[in-house]
Amino acid sequence: MKLTSGLGSQLTVDLGALARNWNALDKVSQGALTAAVVKADAYGTGIEMAATALYAAGARFFFVATPDEGIAVRTALPSAHIFVLNGLYPGAANLYIRQNLMPVISSMDMLEEWLNKCVERNEAYPSAFHFDTGMNRLGFRLNEAVTVRERIARLSYAPQMVMSHLACADIPSHEKNRTQLALFGSVLNQFPGIPASLANSAGLMTGRDYHFQMVRPGIALYGGRAVVGRKNPMATVVTLHAPVLQVREARTGETVGYGASYSLSRDSRLAVIGHGYADGFLRSLSGSNARPGAKVFVRGKLCPVVGKISMDQSIVDITELGPNLPKPGEGVEIFGPNVGLDEQADVAGTIGYELLTALKGRYTRNYVGNGYLPE
Repeated sequence: MKLTSGLGSQLTVDLGALARNWNALDKVSQGALTAAVVKADAYGTGIEMAATALYAAGARFFFVATPDEGIAVRTALPSAHIFVLNGLYPGAANLYIRQNLMPVISSMDMLEEWLNKCVERNEAYPSAFHFDTGMNRLGFRLNEAVTVRERIARLSYAPQMVMSHLACADIPSHEKNRTQLALFGSVLNQFPGIPASLANSAGLMTGRDYHFQMVRPGIALYGGRAVVGRKNPMATVVTLHAPVLQVREARTGETVGYGASYSLSRDSRLAVIGHGYADGFLRSLSGSNARPGAKVFVRGKLCPVVGKISMDQSIVDITELGPNLPKPGEGVEIFGPNVGLDEQADVAGTIGYELLTALKGRYTRNYVGNGYLPE
């Protein structure tokens, strides 16, 4: 790929592919509403641009982590319905009301603060209730369900939705999925007639028993793998290219990178790439003689990263390209259609979520996708 002259790594976000992924998931969810999770800057893709494209595709409900993220979506989409997953930050109720944000309430303290604000203003401001069914993250304890029901009954208050979160949905056969489903059902018995939501991307793909009235896909929207052991059916949304800084000759027995962890077993050609761990190219993707690292796509071939990844550069063995050498300034694909996001994550011993949400800082962002770009 030819990069824009004088610029570094370039991130291309295909908003059309993002919209197609939402539509594909919406077809699977059928009777349930399909929301869109756009937290963490829409998984590194840019929250305003991604949310706008998803809205154009048909999404009307959005989940963010923080009120600041909610404000960013509200600015872009005045009529969207926005839930804040981290709940009600202490003392911030007026901000939520002013920006029309719905806190996902997960504790008695949050509930009391929100209800007090509703009473103060004589208005039943909407919210969702989150119950912990086995993850031990945010959420009311199961034994608080009756207390919550009785408390809101005294004010004739009803949440917009009751929700929980699956801990092991990426492994559909995991017994904890059925356990959580059953526990969630016991919670819903306390809130008859209230819409429910349990499924993330993997839960959506696991089965309709998990769909309820709303599903909340995140990683699958952005092309990431949601279910372990299955072929990923989602379209590639994010492609990352980094520039070649220099092509150099190296000799048998010479070492590459910090710590001299990689020794060359042959005369080699190496490409120094202007992309390192400061750009989200994790150091765990380094290649040594003891352990292969990541591969990147250079002029039609996968070429291995050799030596430790530095803060600002990585080194790739391009010997197998023969005379078909890249030139300085030419882009190599770090991940995208030819190098899977999740393939890189597997090498790093992590998940695609981390690689996407690490996409901060030193990039030129390019947006493509006919019909989904702002005019």
